[in-house]
Amino acid sequence: MAKAMKIAIVDDEKDMRQSISQWLALSGYDTESFGSAEEALKTVGADYPGIVITDIKMPGMDGIQLLKKLMGLDSSLPVIMITGHGDVPMAVEAMRIGAFDFLEKPFNPERMSDLAKKATNARRLTLDNRQLRRELSDGGQIMQKLIGQAPAMERLREDILDLGQADGHVLIEGETGTGKTLVAHALHAVGSRAGKRFVLLPCAAMDEAALTKRLFGPMDPDDSRLPAIEEARGGTLVLEDIESLSDGAQARLLSVINDQGNPPETRIVAICNLQDEGKTCETALRSDLFYRLAALRITVPPLRQRGEDILTLFTRLSESYAEEYGCEAPQVSAQEAAQLLQAPWPGNVRQLINLAERAVLQSRRGTGTISSLLMNDHEDMQPVMTTEGKPLKEYVEAFERMLIDNTMRRHKGSISSVMDELCLPRRTLNEKMAKYGLQRSDYLD
Repeated sequence: MAKAMKIAIVDDEKDMRQSISQWLALSGYDTESFGSAEEALKTVGADYPGIVITDIKMPGMDGIQLLKKLMGLDSSLPVIMITGHGDVPMAVEAMRIGAFDFLEKPFNPERMSDLAKKATNARRLTLDNRQLRRELSDGGQIMQKLIGQAPAMERLREDILDLGQADGHVLIEGETGTGKTLVAHALHAVGSRAGKRFVLLPCAAMDEAALTKRLFGPMDPDDSRLPAIEEARGGTLVLEDIESLSDGAQARLLSVINDQGNPPETRIVAICNLQDEGKTCETALRSDLFYRLAALRITVPPLRQRGEDILTLFTRLSESYAEEYGCEAPQVSAQEAAQLLQAPWPGNVRQLINLAERAVLQSRRGTGTISSLLMNDHEDMQPVMTTEGKPLKEYVEAFERMLIDNTMRRHKGSISSVMDELCLPRRTLNEKMAKYGLQRSDYLD
């Protein structure tokens, strides 16, 4: 469940602050109140995890001055202004400076809740995108986010770095749960548009009328957002499940693309989710639109093709959940490692994330095994695995790498401790770490 967004309420009238705070708290928001703009500025700044609702007329620093200060700190911070009757010109000035919207006294509490919902949704998306840009702002961070040594993952990272620097539209294909949206974020974050707008539109989540309106406009009168095409101008527009677009919407999108210059004003990254159904994006889209989008193309590999990356991912995920739940991560036996490697993973990384969390939860209770979870997920999986279809050497090496990696993490890179636990001489351990691409520096605090 997403953490509740904060709402900073700034008003010199105590009764007004308490009234707004009480109403928004009942709507599930985490509110904090300030009696002056100066007091609010001690807490609210860049990356503030929420929005601001402020009165315009206050002694000392007024709401307009506060707005200017906040826009200087973080121009994407949604600020809702409260104006008195007849102060509409002042509200218009606030909108010009960068206010999200304004409420005129006496205002309807439901209207305030609606504005707060829109503003907090916009803020959450901004902060999520900002965090992803930080994580993916250089090649080293991409390696950490898109981890794995499988050749398919090496190619994926290279494709992201290469196509991120290009300016053409991109088509991302792959099965459900492989991380296509993460790849779209990465493409934006490593390119020249990294500091510009990033707009994500889940096409399958809306009916045709709502989707067409959100994509091309006009927006409803009470919706302060621009159409997605305009909102993303200069940056990147990601269309998830582009195959959900109707023929009419595809034709309009093609017209928009054709009207743009070169490089395009708005880069479109289209995500297609048809591989699970045995179909292709080429057959689902108009051919002219498909070829405009697929000039640059990325295919995200399914988990079952990533070999020992599966063990690495499972280890990282289970350690993360163990820290979150305050318990020890479950230990993976050799048989369970083989089962993890052989599972078909129809849900890909998303399924592995779910499995890791359930494994940690049942380990905390002291019940169940990873094998039992796998067999529940995959009805055709056998409790005793064979090496059919893959040489035994690959299983042994994958498990060995996982074991060394886990032990190095547990001992925070202490070579002597790892040697003692695994009963390995220094030279043998060094050789195996070099063989599996493990570096001591990666485990140091």
